[in-house]
Amino acid sequence: MKKELDIFFTALMFYTRIPCPKNIDHNPDYLNKATRYFPIVGWIVGLVVFFVFWISAQLFSETVAVLLGLITGILVTGAFHEDGFADVCDGFGGGWTKEKILIIMKDSAIGAYGAIGVVLLFLLKLHAIGEMIIKVNAQMNVLTLTLLLFISAHSISRLAAISIVFTHNYSREDATSKSKPIAQQYGWREVVGAVFFGLLPLIVLSCFQWQLLLVLVPVFVARFFLARYFQKWIGGYTGDCLGATQQVCEVVFYLSIIVLWKFI
Repeated sequence: MKKELDIFFTALMFYTRIPCPKNIDHNPDYLNKATRYFPIVGWIVGLVVFFVFWISAQLFSETVAVLLGLITGILVTGAFHEDGFADVCDGFGGGWTKEKILIIMKDSAIGAYGAIGVVLLFLLKLHAIGEMIIKVNAQMNVLTLTLLLFISAHSISRLAAISIVFTHNYSREDATSKSKPIAQQYGWREVVGAVFFGLLPLIVLSCFQWQLLLVLVPVFVARFFLARYFQKWIGGYTGDCLGATQQVCEVVFYLSIIVLWKFI
């Protein structure tokens, strides 16, 4: 039990800015095994974002509340995945060979493609979540549904991202990437754990409306095409690719919920 707690806290420390016990470090073996708890990190981030959104919604407009929720998510994760998304925009936007793309993505400076991509990403998130909340307000059990939607968005998108580790090869041949340790190896426990924790919030959500399970289709279609795109250009994935996948799949989740509620 203590070992599992250490593995969980390793995941929490690696993917968020949330304080963890002082004895936790970036043990490579624990980082490999921490993939099973990546979606649980999504539970925590989604819960914190929901809490800030709900409190803010009692004081301000829903648009302001959504924006404060987005800011909270960035603060909790340290913009870990947003940074990956920006790097992917820069790398794939400015590079035409594998070597050039990887060099650009490793550069800590943000370029035009990354800046434009992040701005458009947050505008889309802001409006998509806002429209989703309007749809939620037309349903029963508003509070519970909103909570489960936020948690599901973060857990499903993280499952989609980490699943690329299970199906594709790590692209870089050097050990300079901060995400290298999680890509070295995995076992059936990591696959089962990631799938179970990733899907559980959505399964609970589907108890209210089973049709919401259909959100998995567009999310994993997006994941499939992203993974194939990465494979085509750089022969696999990097940590930045996983971050970009998480961000894109999160947005696809919100948009899919809106579309589903439009027709069900």
